[in-house]
Order: sequence, then structure tokens, then C-alpha cells
Amino acid sequence: MDIYQCSKEDFDQILDDLADFWKSERTRHLHIPILIYEFGNSAFVIKEGDKVIAYLFGMLSQTESAAYVHLVAVRRTYQGRGLGRQLYSHFIEYAQKHGCNEIKVITKPVNKSSIAFHQQIGMQTVGSSESNKVPVITDYGGPGEDRVVFRMKI
Repeated sequence: MDIYQCSKEDFDQILDDLADFWKSERTRHLHIPILIYEFGNSAFVIKEGDKVIAYLFGMLSQTESAAYVHLVAVRRTYQGRGLGRQLYSHFIEYAQKHGCNEIKVITKPVNKSSIAFHQQIGMQTVGSSESNKVPVITDYGGPGEDRVVFRMKI
């Protein structure tokens, strides 16, 4: 399947169908328009016809030679087909072309599916504390908000 830059129409469709990607609206606050208006060159979708079936919103760090994946999701009925991996491969290629040598991802310690997926694609956790049997960086998300931080050299 082909990968495209995310358009405003694609973004709106994602918002309308958020529960089909995430099983709920719990991530709505993370889907901000700046992701396509200011970082649209690193926002990608996979479509079937006009229907967005998977997406990845990323950005390039301004302080290090890393690229950051903010959100990646696949519609529930399309999961298990390698679409998330395909988006990651595309984003890694994009990041390398822009001088990045590392990919970084952050998630909550309770997000077991995200943790499992990122471990499966070869990302390594960093952190000196543990939460839910996973290394975390204490207070990374603010006071009392530990996060699992993944890194991978590319």
C-alpha cells in the first residue's frame, strides 16, 4: 500500500474516526492541528481508497539528531497486517534523509500494546526506574508522570 502525506481532510477523518483507531477518544488531546500545519511534511497516512487506515505523526528534533514519533495508529480491522511497521520504515527513511540517526518514542507505562509493538520493531527502553515491570524515566511527563522512553539508532 502507498504512503501519503497527511492532508487536512485526512486529519479530520482521523479525528472523526478516532475510536476506530484507539478503541476510545482517550488520545484526542494529542491530535492537535499543528501536527499537519507545522509538521505536515512528517505526517503520513496509508489509505484504502479515500479511507485512512493507518497514520504516523512525527517530527524532527530541533535539539538533537533524532526524529520523534508522536502518534502511530492503525484501524482495528486492519491491525496485524504490518501497516505500523510500514509507516515506521517510511518515517525512518524520511528521518535519515534529514540527517537524523535516531528514532525516539514516548508512551505511558500502562500502554502495554504500545510497549509490545515498539519492542517488536527493535526499539530499546531507556530509564533507571521501573513501573509495571518496564524501565521508565521518572517525571518525564511532568511531576508524578513517569514515561517509557524508547530509542533506536537508524
